[in-house]
Amino acid sequence: MSRIDGLIEQLRGLEEEIQTEFDKKRGDFRFVVDTRRIRFSEEVAALQRGSRTGLFGYITGASLAIWLTTPVIYLGVVPLALLDLFIGVYQAICFPVYHIPKVRRSDYVVLDRGDLPYLNVLEKLGCAYCGYANGVAAYFREVAARTEQYWCPIKHARRIIAAHDLYPGFFEYGDAESYRLGLERLRDALASSEDAS
Repeated sequence: MSRIDGLIEQLRGLEEEIQTEFDKKRGDFRFVVDTRRIRFSEEVAALQRGSRTGLFGYITGASLAIWLTTPVIYLGVVPLALLDLFIGVYQAICFPVYHIPKVRRSDYVVLDRGDLPYLNVLEKLGCAYCGYANGVAAYFREVAARTEQYWCPIKHARRIIAAHDLYPGFFEYGDAESYRLGLERLRDALASSEDAS
């Protein structure tokens, strides 16, 4: 195992520790996931409802700048929905041909903030939009990452910010021999990955 592989393993271990800590903190809010819905204890839900901003106050308290920019934000739903549709069609057509496991959309597009008692209806709408937008972006990124691993698993010459999870396993820039000898191995690894649906 190379030093880089060891560092990647350490990073993954730290990510698991962070998730464990988040899970512990989640217990402070006393909720359970009940068949796709989040349920708070009645005591916690009542406290949270008490901190909800009323709809009238929320609307009248918004600045003119917010009123003017909000329509621009929500216009983004059109290209997002088209991208979402395209990703589904793209995967349905291309991934089976190349034996690439399909990405489960539901692992990325999560719309659960509507269950929060302290949000009013407009805040819930905004949270749904942001969850959808970021979920579609993450979904697209994973589909693109798997496509890249199949077709061009070569690292860039320059450092890139926030590379996807498959990137560390790509071939070094300029390493033609490893690319030619290892491309099929990476393709096979992708085809047999655990999260195949």
